Amino acid sequence: MEVPLHLDARYTPPAVAIHWLAALLILGAIAMGVYMTGLQVSPFRLRLYNWHKWLGFTILALSVLRLLWRLSHRPPADVAMPAWQRRAAHISHWAMYALFFAVPLAGWLYSSASGFPVVVFGVLPLPDLVAADEALARALKPWHANLALALGALIALHVAAVCKHQFMDHDGLLSRMLPRALQRQPQ
Repeated sequence: MEVPLHLDARYTPPAVAIHWLAALLILGAIAMGVYMTGLQVSPFRLRLYNWHKWLGFTILALSVLRLLWRLSHRPPADVAMPAWQRRAAHISHWAMYALFFAVPLAGWLYSSASGFPVVVFGVLPLPDLVAADEALARALKPWHANLALALGALIALHVAAVCKHQFMDHDGLLSRMLPRALQRQPQ
């Protein structure tokens, strides 16, 4: 039986919106990154790289907004769970926050070192973070990829933990982050 939640046990609507928008953008960026790296050099691949950079910049900007919101708005109280699970949840959340910044910044550094500017949406040129340097670009490329894989792994762990709480513990944890329109109404 699912535990009903009080209004103060839910995240705020802006936090919910930022969470789900960021989730879609991050999963899209990871999927696009994996897909585009296997393509032959072509105008389509170059277009995907630009879209990937645009997603990365948008994720970075949204992460700044998300962190500011999180620092200025207390999250709801934790659901009842063992202390080790609460610690693991807090550690994994802050690790994801760090990667929300590290992955796009590593990509931006890699793009700068490769000599390919980041022009957001084709109109907003971002400054190069470092000068073009082939050796630095080779060193940064695996950092961007490995940080993205680490973020993907943490997201998988996050989803698995949510599923455990939703389908095994039935503690209402998922309800805290669902948009109100998707909430199951009491009967």
